[in-house]
Amino acid sequence: MSATLRVRRSIQDLQDEFDKGNKKPLEDVIRAWKGIKELPPDDPKSFFMLGGYHGEPFRGAGWGNSQYWGGYCNHGNILFPTWHRVYLLKLEDALRSIPGCADVALPFWDETSDASVNAGIPSVLTQKDFVLDGQTIPNPLRSFVFPRGIVDHLSPIPDADYSKPRGYETVRYPLSGLVGTEADRAATEAHNAKFPNDDVNVGLLNDNIRNWLSATVIVDGKPIGGGHVKDKYMACLNAPNYTVFSNTTSAAQWFDDKGQRVVPIESPHNSIHLAVGGFDLPNIFDASPIDGANGDMGENDTAGLDPIFFFHHCFVDRVFWLWQKKNGFTDEFEIIPEYPGTNSVDSQGPTPGTAANSWLTLESPLEPFKLTDGGKERPYTSRDCINIEKQLGYTYGPGSLDQPASLAAASGAAVAARTISVRGLNRARIRGSFLISAFANVDGEKRHIGTEAVLSRWHVDGCANCQTHIEGRAAISTQSLGEAAARMTADDIEVQVRTRDGLLGSGPQVRAMASLTAAQGKKLFKVELR
Repeated sequence: MSATLRVRRSIQDLQDEFDKGNKKPLEDVIRAWKGIKELPPDDPKSFFMLGGYHGEPFRGAGWGNSQYWGGYCNHGNILFPTWHRVYLLKLEDALRSIPGCADVALPFWDETSDASVNAGIPSVLTQKDFVLDGQTIPNPLRSFVFPRGIVDHLSPIPDADYSKPRGYETVRYPLSGLVGTEADRAATEAHNAKFPNDDVNVGLLNDNIRNWLSATVIVDGKPIGGGHVKDKYMACLNAPNYTVFSNTTSAAQWFDDKGQRVVPIESPHNSIHLAVGGFDLPNIFDASPIDGANGDMGENDTAGLDPIFFFHHCFVDRVFWLWQKKNGFTDEFEIIPEYPGTNSVDSQGPTPGTAANSWLTLESPLEPFKLTDGGKERPYTSRDCINIEKQLGYTYGPGSLDQPASLAAASGAAVAARTISVRGLNRARIRGSFLISAFANVDGEKRHIGTEAVLSRWHVDGCANCQTHIEGRAAISTQSLGEAAARMTADDIEVQVRTRDGLLGSGPQVRAMASLTAAQGKKLFKVELR
């Protein structure tokens, strides 16, 4: 390993330098991305191959076996931060393999910076074209055109299909990318025809991002924090241990065990996926709701095939490193043995190389990624990627959340007088990702308290093991209500679950689930004020 660390910088910083005349750093990033997207789809360093490891098209033995979920990625368990850390490393290695790009480091989208809060996504990630070496080319950071079609082998239901043809181009909010069935193709074509102007669409996307990052709630005539994504990123820096920092499953159990609400890094991560892919909250955020916006980033199965995925996850990894430095875990951290979130079937089902219903540890393989150890090839494990500087050869440049003032604000962001606990939600028949939102009656007016985003398959019943771990949960802080929270009772709270089919209990798919639940004498979910 080189003694000189490569530095992952903010993509906004590279863009600002470019605008001032220092064009090479950003041009090299563009050149590297252009290079990996042009490699043959079977090349292990091609973007098609690397992007496909996350979900579809799922290259692994057992792709037709419902014991496995449709991808290698880990969500809802303690391998979430480390698996994605190595995933980024392999993508970065591919970028550096392109001629002339050996010095490239993967930049991060600084999602909590003032620039993002005020303007949304850096324009270099959304602009249609880029001038490289004197030629105008399609911007390789904006989207990806499939060189080969993909087939959703795992879905047993004809109307739930992530299949996409050769030549498909990834899309973001406000567009839809569901084209797997004839009905989906017709609905998507009709929806996207309403949004023909690319510049207008980018504006709508950025409006959505700004609202998710920092939308505020007005209480007693005063704007106060709404517990949105920027607040969540700050709050997760205070997680007391790696197990609860790492994933939503463990954090939910910690709340049950300790009565302490912890924001795991997976929570704000989920929100950005849905903000970019498309999921609006009618009458809560300022942006008008756009039903039918099903962009690729909003679903696990296709998210890794949108280039912005890697700039988003680079920021998530940076927050992971900031948490490690802040809490003294740069060289070692521990996992609570056999805790919820440490089993291979938690949340999504096992990935290839991991047996069903097995305990996850720091030695669990991070398939399909390999390293050479003592002359022999073996899978990466979490122990191989704890210290990014000593073990992986990179570090992060300056950005938001790394200043003392931000860390102090993070301490305050974790304080919540009370917590609304939502549990027992059966997500087996909820199509795709969804939102759990809490509201309160404050002085006769309905106020939005907070929202938890759940990143999920379009049909969870495509994975047999997911069926045993299908509870949707949320722990939503009442901090955004300030002093008004102290006056609340359980009767003042309303919880809504907004799915792709509308509010839970109102759409064609979820009405059946609601009727069945009612016939069994059960509620759709349980709500407590703690």
